[in-house]
Amino acid sequence: MTTATDETLVTDLVKRARIAQNLFGKYSQAEVDEVVTAAAWALINPENNERLSKLAVEETGLGNVNDKIIKNHRKTLGLLRDLKQAKTVGIIKDDAENGIVEIGRAAGVVGAIVPSTNPIATPMNNTLNALKCGNAIILAPSPKGQPSCTRLLELIHTELDRVGAPKDLVQQLPSPVSKTLTHELLKQVDLIIATGSQNNIRSAYSSGTPAFGVGAGNVCVIVDETADLADAAAKIKASKTFDNATSCSSENSIIIVDDVYDAMMEELSNINGALLTTEEKQQLQNSMWQEGHLNRHVLAKPVNDVCSAAGLKRKELVNSDFLMVTETEAGKSAPFSGEKMSLVLTVYRASSFDSAKELANKILGYQGKGHSLGIHTTTDNRPRILGHEAPVCRIIVNQAHCFATGGSFDNALPFSLSMGCGTWGGNITDQNVHYRQYMNITRVVKTIEPREVTVDDIFADYKRKYL
Repeated sequence: MTTATDETLVTDLVKRARIAQNLFGKYSQAEVDEVVTAAAWALINPENNERLSKLAVEETGLGNVNDKIIKNHRKTLGLLRDLKQAKTVGIIKDDAENGIVEIGRAAGVVGAIVPSTNPIATPMNNTLNALKCGNAIILAPSPKGQPSCTRLLELIHTELDRVGAPKDLVQQLPSPVSKTLTHELLKQVDLIIATGSQNNIRSAYSSGTPAFGVGAGNVCVIVDETADLADAAAKIKASKTFDNATSCSSENSIIIVDDVYDAMMEELSNINGALLTTEEKQQLQNSMWQEGHLNRHVLAKPVNDVCSAAGLKRKELVNSDFLMVTETEAGKSAPFSGEKMSLVLTVYRASSFDSAKELANKILGYQGKGHSLGIHTTTDNRPRILGHEAPVCRIIVNQAHCFATGGSFDNALPFSLSMGCGTWGGNITDQNVHYRQYMNITRVVKTIEPREVTVDDIFADYKRKYL
């Protein structure tokens, strides 16, 4: 329950944000872009990135430092590429033919919920998108991620001072962050960007404030009989092991078509994946899920930590880069079919591509509907078949899934750490959440030459066929 103190704290933050945003609203596009560049340098600066990455791992216990450095750098630099040519201030489009002038307008004060899995990359992404559209932003970090978010904020403020921009454009909830404080923030801002657990998303949706949320991950990837198996295995490993699988876009399951099952399992073994026996699988399951929840001692931890928590001592497992378990079912009775955010990959065997497609839909029906589905294939038609039939917003073809889904330098998806999952995932957007979701557009509408139609223009074919 929100207290008077919580309400007062948030009211003060929002008041300061509105004052700063009103000043920022007078900036030109070039001046806004300079502020965006300044804020980004707080993390692109290699010394800052390394220090923040170390701090994030120390505080949250999730992921690993080297991969966080790479993630922070690539996600921020890629977003800057996307934002560089985007028009968000003043007239952003003048369509003389249709008599419409579009004017970019700020949403106001943005509230952003930040997950503990990405305590640096996500708030930076949120901040740059918000600033690009002329907004102020208030971050709501997870309790574990708050210290590193605080340090990031200090570095951003140093850069805002350098270019003479108001520091209150970027703020965060004070320590200690609580659910009640976060909920009060969600009620007072103009727009919410919510990333993280489904509890976070539901809280955002129930606040009464317009909100962009994301759906649950639980990525599965099909490997069909035409795939380049060595390439597929290497990409699956790179994605699965990156930052100890903190990403909701890392492969949780792979479905291998029977004709290449043995060969693909050999490829995965060759790159240091280790398959558990039936008994070891049960031992790991007992450790990973306790009272229906993922054990925090295996979440985004190195393999030897996972093995230690589960009491697995076999040398091949402890020294592997990722663990594998086989599964045939999907649903509550088969917990390995769900999202694990750990270095454990579930392997399915399918008799054919059609069987693999049905199995993927079954897994998605349990968890991950709307998010994404991957396929390794050399066919042109199978990805499109999945695009027509799978209940997801992205089909990722022959790529390392966690690098591709949130935008990459070799695909055209917007760089983002928040993947909308459409109506399948209970979200209002099916896009990678990017700058366009952070702004309003006012349309000035003039008259044009009439484009009238007659009844016959619309109904002639229908009348001939049926009447």
